[in-house]
Amino acid sequence: MVNIDPILYIGISQSFFALILVLLKKPRTTANRLMALWLSLICIELVIALLNSKVIEMYSFPFVSFTYGPLLYLYVKFMTQPEKKFNWLALLHFIPFIVFLVVSVVFRELPLMKDLRSFFAPDRFISLRIIYATMMFLSVTIYSTFAFIEISKHQAYLKTILSYTSGMITLNWLKVFSIGFYVTFLILFVLGGLNMIGDFIPFDPYFVVFGFIMAFTFIFSFYIINQPVIFGQEVKIINGDDKKETEKYSRSGLKDKQAETYLGKLIAYVEEKKPYLDRNLSIQDLSDSTGISRHHITQILNEKHKKNFFTFINEYRVKEVITRFNDPKNNNFTILAIAFDAGFNSKTTFNSIFKSQTGMTPSEFREKLTGIKV
Repeated sequence: MVNIDPILYIGISQSFFALILVLLKKPRTTANRLMALWLSLICIELVIALLNSKVIEMYSFPFVSFTYGPLLYLYVKFMTQPEKKFNWLALLHFIPFIVFLVVSVVFRELPLMKDLRSFFAPDRFISLRIIYATMMFLSVTIYSTFAFIEISKHQAYLKTILSYTSGMITLNWLKVFSIGFYVTFLILFVLGGLNMIGDFIPFDPYFVVFGFIMAFTFIFSFYIINQPVIFGQEVKIINGDDKKETEKYSRSGLKDKQAETYLGKLIAYVEEKKPYLDRNLSIQDLSDSTGISRHHITQILNEKHKKNFFTFINEYRVKEVITRFNDPKNNNFTILAIAFDAGFNSKTTFNSIFKSQTGMTPSEFREKLTGIKV
């Protein structure tokens, strides 16, 4: 019998400490409240698991896991749309959790599932066990997919209003986490399946789950605590109305001739004033400077220039870098220093955009152009 008590004690302490930090975090957003709820449930699940092993069997099925997928999805939803109000219809996502909570309590004293090796035992509860496993798999799969889609939509939208990237704004860490969350659960499902049909693995995957929960709590709570709310000055124009407006720009009534005039004015301003040298340039900044509404800037860039705002601005930054490569007075500067001076704010973004525009890495391009080896 594997002794999981140390893992449970560490997990309980860790989730409780993270819960306190999240509760104290300001501002108190809906997203943070959801995370506080999640950490509370994790702490409760670990406490119940400890009681199961030490005192009394508390439940038949681990039902708390049915909250993980919905809470991940709702956290992403309210993090990417901080102005969104909580709708009590969101509680419908937790119906499977409530159902199996009731089942676990009602059948607590009955042998629904002693361990995974008895999962397919031909008794009167086999259908219930199969329904439980299927629902769990679907819950994790569907909500991980929904979370991934929401983050991808958020990142695509940012490229229409911002000229730079930032891990805290793009929520790339959360995208990676949602993938890791699903892959880990998928592995656990596979291991559990192998354990159900035979002695293919020398341990019970059920115990591995608690190690995963402990690691998950540590990693996720670290990022949650350090994640700022996405409605600061740099992204203050992100809201539901702007997103709907962007989606409907094709019906704005902007005449073709006026669009061409706006495009010419926009390009003239960008080439003359070089606003792209500002690392934090947003579409709102350009709108304020040119007098063209950000809605129309988005429209003319998409329809006339076939580009989003992010690509439009960063193409000018790449041209600026190449111009500076050609200037001998910049020979003593590093490529990264030149890139930052040209308006880029991230080495990774710069390298990726530069190669997509030129077909070469910045170092290869500079060496070919000037003979300077990095």
